[in-house]
Amino acid sequence: MAKLVATLATTHHPFYLKATTMPVEQQMPQAAEWKRKIEAYRETLTKAKPDILVMIGADHFHQFFLDNYPQFLIGKAPRYDATFYNEEREFSIPKYVLEGHEDLSNFMHQGLLDRDFDFAFSNELKIDHSIICPIITVRPDNDLPVVPIYANIFAPPLPSPKRFYQLGRAIREIIDEYPSDKRIAAIGSGHLSLELGGPRMFKETGPDPEFDRQAIEWLRNGDIEAILENVTHESLAASGNATAGFMEFILMLGIAGPEEADYVDSLDLFHTMEAYFTWYPEGEKV
Repeated sequence: MAKLVATLATTHHPFYLKATTMPVEQQMPQAAEWKRKIEAYRETLTKAKPDILVMIGADHFHQFFLDNYPQFLIGKAPRYDATFYNEEREFSIPKYVLEGHEDLSNFMHQGLLDRDFDFAFSNELKIDHSIICPIITVRPDNDLPVVPIYANIFAPPLPSPKRFYQLGRAIREIIDEYPSDKRIAAIGSGHLSLELGGPRMFKETGPDPEFDRQAIEWLRNGDIEAILENVTHESLAASGNATAGFMEFILMLGIAGPEEADYVDSLDLFHTMEAYFTWYPEGEKV
């Protein structure tokens, strides 16, 4: 059977590449520290020596819109074009082509259906920065095949936080059952408190520093009971109009299991709190 060798949950700030590669004299004050933290975080994946990446993100209304937005979707293509025009223009994210892993995608899709997750699928999925940013930060060589999964965090009505956790548990079961000797890492990206286009955007901190502090501790401790007791769609919206992205972190904790994180780091970028978590399964500690 396949092995899950690491689970990573990360924010996906689209300005990272531009902020850390522009001329030094033009860089933001946090750029050098940000780059050091990302390079240290990257090692948590490198040390796990994965063969395949299961990538969890969300479409930022690039390919799906309010008139047709699937709750959950899996890509089943042999390769995936990535990066939309506005991401190139605004964030200087280059175009990518990601290799797919059709066999695992098909196995995963069937396994999810068998577990009562009615997944949509796409053979023509184009990937946006929710998946490309983690590729840039933790696997910049882009040398591994991927299975992309999108979860809806933008178009109401949204799945519940509990459903995100249940989906994570289902994905873990399917990885463990995959008939292969491959080493698989799961990487998901989301948000802590975040405001996009609203009155709390670009403040000195994220819109809800107290939520950020508590969320990091919940994830550090693997405390899914506290998360599901305290986190609702209403509480997330109160912390920022894009804070529903925290449910992607809940999904990743589902894949990892309710365990303490093996690696935790964060960086306050004045308008958002960046955060990075890695869990290694028992027997795969590195």
